[in-house]
Amino acid sequence: MTSDNHVISSAKSSQGAHSRVRHGADVRLPSAFQWTLGALLAIAGWVAAQNPGALFKGLSFAAAAAFLAVAAWRILLVVVSGASRDTPPPASPLPRYTILAALHDEAEVVGQLIERLANIDYPTNRLQGLIVLEAHDTATRRAARAVARPSWLKILVVPPGRPQTKPRALNFALTKATGQLLTVYDAEDEPDPGQLREAAARFAADAHGRLACLQAPLRIRRPAGSRTPFLDRQFAAEYAALFETALPGMSRLGLPFPLGGTSNHFRVDVLRAVGGWDAYNVTEDADLGFRLWTGGWRLGVLTRPTWETPPGEMYDWLPQRTRWLKGYMQTWGVHTRRPWRLGLRGLTALVMTLGAGLMSAAANGPSMAWVSATVLVALMDGHTPMTPAYAVGVMVLGAAAAWTSCLVGTRRAGVPYGPLDMIMAPAYWSLLSLAMGHAAWRLIWQPFAWDKTRHRCETPPSGHAVLDETAPDRLSAGHAATPEPVA
Repeated sequence: MTSDNHVISSAKSSQGAHSRVRHGADVRLPSAFQWTLGALLAIAGWVAAQNPGALFKGLSFAAAAAFLAVAAWRILLVVVSGASRDTPPPASPLPRYTILAALHDEAEVVGQLIERLANIDYPTNRLQGLIVLEAHDTATRRAARAVARPSWLKILVVPPGRPQTKPRALNFALTKATGQLLTVYDAEDEPDPGQLREAAARFAADAHGRLACLQAPLRIRRPAGSRTPFLDRQFAAEYAALFETALPGMSRLGLPFPLGGTSNHFRVDVLRAVGGWDAYNVTEDADLGFRLWTGGWRLGVLTRPTWETPPGEMYDWLPQRTRWLKGYMQTWGVHTRRPWRLGLRGLTALVMTLGAGLMSAAANGPSMAWVSATVLVALMDGHTPMTPAYAVGVMVLGAAAAWTSCLVGTRRAGVPYGPLDMIMAPAYWSLLSLAMGHAAWRLIWQPFAWDKTRHRCETPPSGHAVLDETAPDRLSAGHAATPEPVA
């Protein structure tokens, strides 16, 4: 049994772990380097503004060069990611593994998640699983308690505190972890049963001992009865481009990359050494990938996937994309305070992932609107559109690179992507500009607010106990872990 005093002391330990994350997202003032760089750019802009025509021309060509660089980068990653990877021999003996799933307001799907985690193919005497719940989230705690769980899977309640974010909950759970390796899953996940064995084998085969994290590919599966085919299919293609081409390509090149928020597998000793997750960063996964790199560690990828469901309706998709882009801006700000710590290769990876992602999200909508308006006005006036040839060429090449990445990624992931999806893709890319504007506003006024994505049950869990809504809630904040001893 876990006493109240032990819960409190663990909370302090968790806070101590976070305190080692220096220069995190909670530090909002720019560094001396950022102030200096900003001042130099302002002076250069003022000088260039003395000749508006030259300034516009220069900015246009700079933007074109940036888009061409991103397009070339995407094609490079598509080519490099296709190289075959050796399958390491199974790890022997298998290390002890900790599985964390931090949930909030997930009563609808917690039973489904527990059923899926129970299907993981790993010796149960080598497993520790923690369903990490917030103290005030009584609905999810009741639902989790009502489900028949394997003996290795326990419930852990996080004491109240701020910020109330997923990374803070994970940091608390990290103080309880007993495994040598650790992975994180989300509420809607269905991991491949053999994923842990593959990760253990790849860590064991690491001859240099510098491999700190492995990212499994996330694949989107459209739920039955979905009413949002456009968003679902485009979201699946976006994931496929990232997890099937971009991240494997960067891993093959030996570069750091932003981790996904789930299905990343860590060495526990390394994770503790770098201070765990940044509790104030709303894309703590993206930050951690680059923070591990600055500590001299490497990242890799797995082949066994985790299946997820898309957000669904626009009112679910927009907050999720807003949070991602806001977190990307936070992570960009954190790692450009002292960019020399990343080295040239690490800085290149940061620019070509987070930097390019933010630039594309900001530019896609306005670019499409500008081209569309130019063409329509010209046609209505009976003239040939005067859109500069180089601008059209850059947009076509950029779109072709994005289409190629999506097409190759979806083929590898086994998700649908056809000509109609390609035609509709620019409309989806333009929606990212809406999310980008919202993210910038939220970064200023609500930098640490966590936009929660609602997850829905795909299939009713089978073989679970029936939830008794009349049962007393024995998991009150004052007795958080009493009914569920923590392994």
